[in-house]
Amino acid sequence: MNAVQARPETPAPDSYRRPRAAPQPGFFKTSRLLGALRATGIGLWTLWLALLNLRSILAKRGVSPSVTLKWHKMTQRIAAIDVRVIGAPIRDRPVLFVANHASYLDIVVLGALLPCSFVSKSEVRDWPIFGWLAVQQRTVFIERDPRKADRHLSEMKQRIEDGGCLVLFPEGTSSDGSRVLPFKSALFQSASIEFPETGQIEVQTVSIAYNRLDGMPMGRALRPLYTWFGDMELVPHLLGWLGLGTVGVDVVFHEPLRMNDVGGRKELAMVTQRACAEGLQSALRNAPQPVNPMAEHICDP
Repeated sequence: MNAVQARPETPAPDSYRRPRAAPQPGFFKTSRLLGALRATGIGLWTLWLALLNLRSILAKRGVSPSVTLKWHKMTQRIAAIDVRVIGAPIRDRPVLFVANHASYLDIVVLGALLPCSFVSKSEVRDWPIFGWLAVQQRTVFIERDPRKADRHLSEMKQRIEDGGCLVLFPEGTSSDGSRVLPFKSALFQSASIEFPETGQIEVQTVSIAYNRLDGMPMGRALRPLYTWFGDMELVPHLLGWLGLGTVGVDVVFHEPLRMNDVGGRKELAMVTQRACAEGLQSALRNAPQPVNPMAEHICDP
């Protein structure tokens, strides 16, 4: 009931690498027992919800947005993820959320707030466990084939008509959580979707910041305990942070806009990336503020 963005095909820059063992400064020590208990709890919760929705799963339809919302909320509680929401997400009309991507935890954080489906690379479908969860989330898997673009757009539109929304990570990979990588304009094809009643789909930028651990500010040295990038190994990383305390995450929803407002996909990628980066930095300073992407776009020389 979640999806994880595919890892980069080429090695990450040195600035995004870290040793395989997570830094453990001060008294932030990983409890293997706590990590195992939380992982077991998430596994049992997943199994129970899967049994309740076995008919939909066997039919390969995935589960409804209301079910995935329930899964993410309980998973968030079991894993001790404390989320603060700044700004207001669109809930009453078609919307494409575009967010920075620092960890597979982004999916749990957003999935507990929104009845959403994610847009991901096709390779994720074949991942053990996570691929199955992505399918249940009704993830839209994008293939690198321009001939299939129309089919992908049709599938995205159907997800929204089924009562959900779409979430896109336009960086194309995950970062260290301290800055936002450039948004890839090619991934904004879904921003051209139109609906008879509301017109072109709205795009709402989201900034996700991992900035607290047990209520204390989390600096750059501690953030890799939760962010996942470069050549980190998934299972040790997952069990590592599950054995820690409560992680605090700020989610900042910025003012929405449409692609036609700024001209095209390239312009949309630039203005949303800038808004996302500004929102991230304000949240890392513990003063999160929503941004109006159009205001900065109009002020550009």
